[in-house]
Amino acid sequence: QLPAGSLQLTLYQYKTCPFCSKVRAFLDYHGLPYEIVEVNPIMRKEIKFSSYRKVPILLANAGSPVQLNDSSVIISAIKTYLISKRNSLEEIVSFYPPMKTVTEQGKEVFEYGNKYWLMLDEKETKRIYPVKEVRVEEMKWRKWADDWLVHLISPNVYRTPREALASFDYIVREGKFGTVEGFFAKYMGAFAMFFISKRLKKRHHLQDNVREDLYEAVNEWVKAVGKHRLFMGGNQPNLADLAVYGVLRVMEGLEAFDDMMVHTKIQPWYQRMEEVIQKAEA
Repeated sequence: QLPAGSLQLTLYQYKTCPFCSKVRAFLDYHGLPYEIVEVNPIMRKEIKFSSYRKVPILLANAGSPVQLNDSSVIISAIKTYLISKRNSLEEIVSFYPPMKTVTEQGKEVFEYGNKYWLMLDEKETKRIYPVKEVRVEEMKWRKWADDWLVHLISPNVYRTPREALASFDYIVREGKFGTVEGFFAKYMGAFAMFFISKRLKKRHHLQDNVREDLYEAVNEWVKAVGKHRLFMGGNQPNLADLAVYGVLRVMEGLEAFDDMMVHTKIQPWYQRMEEVIQKAEA
């Protein structure tokens, strides 16, 4: 546990962004207080101070201010800081240097090659990961949540015009929009995302019925956790549990979420995650 006030955190986010939800799940589970700044997804003036133009962004002050970008880097760096007292947060963040890369679409993006690693010494590593396979498993499924699971969200929540409208109704209610801006965002956003979701479906080679991909992915996760563990982390969630929960949570209240609960075996694990995070928050 950290002394009160020793780590001041401000999270810049969109409420319905799965990457932001991952970070909130991590911070909530670890009982770390943080302020939220809801970013307007159109103007994004709340993050004009940053050359990095995506969310989440976490501003952390543990004696000196540090900006952390990328949800998995944020989680790995803060987790390392909580475990290891050898390095300052600024030093830990320097272990995750951004590397410029080009996507298949020719777009320049920043990538963090070691973002699933916790920067621990041998003694700390053995304490957190008594068996090597535990660390490998956690990293594998954290990467799976980023590389596969997250890409199933948009095609499923914007699957039909009706679902797209319901999703944007939720986004406008939860997000930072003015009245007029919200009205246009809801209807134009829903229209745009319905067609974009079709493009995403093609890009990620999803089935005609994208629900089937969601069901298969979720059941694959449940199978990996197994029948003899409460969580992939054993009796308590590990970083993979928190990542998968954070991604799936953004569908709550939508038809895709209800369908997932009915047609997969995720519910018992998901309810355990809800309970343990609510307990940590309390």
